[in-house]
Amino acid sequence: MKTILAIHTGGTISMSQNEKGEVVPNAENPIAKEATIINGQVNLITDELFNLPSPHVTPSVMLQIKQRIDRAVTEGVDGVVITHGTDTLEETAYFLDLTQTSDIPIVLTGAMRSSNEIGSDGLYNFQSAIMVAATPESQGKGALVVMNDEIHTARYVTKTHTTNVATFRTPTFGPIGVVAKGKAQYFQELIQQGTCDIDHVDDNVFLIKAYAGMDGTLFNAIATPETKGLVIEGLGAGNLPPATLPAIEKLLALRIPIVLVSRCYNGVAQDIYDYEGGGIELTKMGLILCQGLNGQKARIKLLVGLSGGLTGDRLKAFVSNAIS
Repeated sequence: MKTILAIHTGGTISMSQNEKGEVVPNAENPIAKEATIINGQVNLITDELFNLPSPHVTPSVMLQIKQRIDRAVTEGVDGVVITHGTDTLEETAYFLDLTQTSDIPIVLTGAMRSSNEIGSDGLYNFQSAIMVAATPESQGKGALVVMNDEIHTARYVTKTHTTNVATFRTPTFGPIGVVAKGKAQYFQELIQQGTCDIDHVDDNVFLIKAYAGMDGTLFNAIATPETKGLVIEGLGAGNLPPATLPAIEKLLALRIPIVLVSRCYNGVAQDIYDYEGGGIELTKMGLILCQGLNGQKARIKLLVGLSGGLTGDRLKAFVSNAIS
């Protein structure tokens, strides 16, 4: 029988509606004691590590989850399930994907409807995640996100709808598998990536989204020695308005690594446009193109690389594409 550790961290999956219809945290997680859903199929260990709404989750919290998983690996668990609020679930999932060196299944799940709402999806998603973590084929696939009967990679999944239970999607590539007949069934294989084991997280790694008519105001605001890194969601394939360039040069002069992704929902950033502010000029200036990741994921990857002590060419190689 597989031993699965369930780490509960809070979020809608652990909340309830009050008499006013407001979704609020509970003093106790209503699904943490729901061992009956597994019907004796696994040995379920429960750890109510946090009770946080997902906007309260920080990289420091993510690191504590990672460290709890490390301890569980030494204790011999076969897999880990993490319940988490959906707003930042994809960032925690990718953080764990990058920093966890074990090949045991790590499965994150959550809910879009609180525990006492009609059609609540939390308990079902929790059950599905446990079954995926207990499926032998889930081993070695990195961190996974299981919601609404679909299995997504932490690397590419993103929240696409504010309230729909089918909010988690993988643009361009789709899910790698489904939950069917009480276990995981896989139809795609993700190219594996390297990991970076860390014991602390650096602060002051920022994310800024480009827009039409943008100038250097926001970039100048973070041009300080305290800034460790910056990710920019550029326009189109990875371009910026020319009025931003002097401020970006100022950041580069401070030796602040700058990563460029696209703000587009699909596709990858590429240095294909040769005009002022185009991707070709930006890469010549020293910006690092990160292909395949959205802004929030690229920020997590840059943060992990910096926290792992990577600099210069090693940092660029780690961040520059989604499979290295």
